[in-house]
Amino acid sequence: MLKVLAGYAISQRRACVLIGVAPKTVRRERPPDHGAIRTAMREVAGLRRRFGYRRIGIMLERQGMIMNHKKLYRLYREEGLSVRRRRGRKRARGSRTPMPMPLVPGARWSMDFVSDTFGASRKFRILAINDD
Repeated sequence: MLKVLAGYAISQRRACVLIGVAPKTVRRERPPDHGAIRTAMREVAGLRRRFGYRRIGIMLERQGMIMNHKKLYRLYREEGLSVRRRRGRKRARGSRTPMPMPLVPGARWSMDFVSDTFGASRKFRILAINDD
């Protein structure tokens, strides 16, 4: 924009007001793309799929690429390297059918651990097996 305004008798501030743009955005140079950091980040994330952006930042620091955590997170998101969230435990769906009653002795057995304490705070456990 500065090059465009060189031939006109209008200030940069006035031109920004006319087109509705903040002057800081016009004066500011765009930062470089950081292609080397992006490729190194993709390599680390390809080897270590469960690493988040903080751990990848530590690995990049070991390679000599030190940067701000905000910049690291921005590049991490732009590359689409976010770790996929693990899904919860699968639970049984629907209603359970009641257990059929045994018709003959010895057809179904149940077992459980039973624990108790004696008077002198001694604990004991037994395995209880029952014929249903």
